[in-house]
Amino acid sequence: MSRLFGTDGVRGIANMAPMTAEMILEIGRATAYVCKHREDHRHRIVIGKDTRLSGYMVENALTAGICSMGVDVYLVGPMPTPGIAFITQSMRADAGMVISASHNPYQDNGIKIFARDGYKLPDAVEDEIEELIISGRIREIRPTADQIGKAHRIEDASGRYIVFCKGTFPADYSLEGTKIVIDCANGAGYRVAPLIFYELGAEVVTIHTDPDGLNINAHCGSQYPEDLRAKVLEEGADAGFALDGDGDRVIAVDEKGGVLDGDHIIALCARYYQQRGWLEPPRIVTTAMANYGLLRALERMNIAYDVVTVGDRYVIEKMRETGALIGGESSGHIIFHDHHTTGDGIVSALQVLAAMQASGQPLSQLGRLVEKVPQKLVNVEVARRVPLEGIRRLQREIRDAETELSGRGRILVRYSGTQPLCRVMVEADDEELADRISRQIAEVVAAELSGRLEQ
Repeated sequence: MSRLFGTDGVRGIANMAPMTAEMILEIGRATAYVCKHREDHRHRIVIGKDTRLSGYMVENALTAGICSMGVDVYLVGPMPTPGIAFITQSMRADAGMVISASHNPYQDNGIKIFARDGYKLPDAVEDEIEELIISGRIREIRPTADQIGKAHRIEDASGRYIVFCKGTFPADYSLEGTKIVIDCANGAGYRVAPLIFYELGAEVVTIHTDPDGLNINAHCGSQYPEDLRAKVLEEGADAGFALDGDGDRVIAVDEKGGVLDGDHIIALCARYYQQRGWLEPPRIVTTAMANYGLLRALERMNIAYDVVTVGDRYVIEKMRETGALIGGESSGHIIFHDHHTTGDGIVSALQVLAAMQASGQPLSQLGRLVEKVPQKLVNVEVARRVPLEGIRRLQREIRDAETELSGRGRILVRYSGTQPLCRVMVEADDEELADRISRQIAEVVAAELSGRLEQ
């Protein structure tokens, strides 16, 4: 079988491999087993989820698997992914498991795992879990009698997370007199997000806060900011924020309807931290998908940067290595390491609002820090994956395109870590050039990998 874990846990179509009840039970058992590091300790794993219909199935299968390995389960229900990381660390639990497929449509689901310190599991531990399952060894380990685990529910988990998020907003600031719109993507943040901003004094208008199990991320949230933009303009709001389905990403909209992605947010928050004397060391971490406009902005501010492979786990690894306080992706997955161990859309939105308060400037003005270079991204649905560097026709097409660009832009072709997609990204100082080159390369990818271009 192919590797179980991708760049962000296990993910797939719910009730199909690998997201079957049988496999999920074994993931629960294997995770519980590797977490049992002391014999004299009652082990605990926290489980939270987003609002997908299949979450009930996954939650029960995981719970059964974990309890069958002699580990207790603590259920928190719908909760943003960063909330599970916080609760896991706060409770000193042995692990936290999030049932979510993040920004994917409702028919998908997945499992993300946090270690007891609130960080994503290292690759080596994921490999150990996978080996236990594939080898079948986990099926032979069966505690009995009083060694079987129990399941509990944490009734005040939402309240704990609300207090944590509010604590990341400066105590000397207030949101009184500020009107904001929140798009919760019919996802995990639909209850807690509006309350956090309301309790800090803001006038809060909400959209997409009525999950039915099927409408998570459905033309709403961080991938579809159109509704948010319209509502901000209709309400005359100072800002709007769109979360994704599990609440670890955010996209902002300014008072004029301009959309600010993760690159804008990183830049304006980096300057805010710099002006407050907090940005030590003066560097941030971003990924290969960052727009060149962000890198130019950081250079103007004399802020160093590291560029890593796409994926929040690689961002946080570099942040821990360098001591950087801010890192993230243009998708809106941003980590403020002085506050949290993982990306948090609500915390990120609060830092944007703090930057607005500190500067006294509207969000549209702060967003001008980054002047975007035209960028074209084409997703190709692929039927199979082979190493891209081994596809001669594709590499020839890329080399020819790079010659044509002649220092006027850049090209990035990579597989998605969570979906059956190959992403073709082209930046150029001319929009028509970027569009043409990206289409040419994407058509070669589709032909070579039996795929089709997403419309």
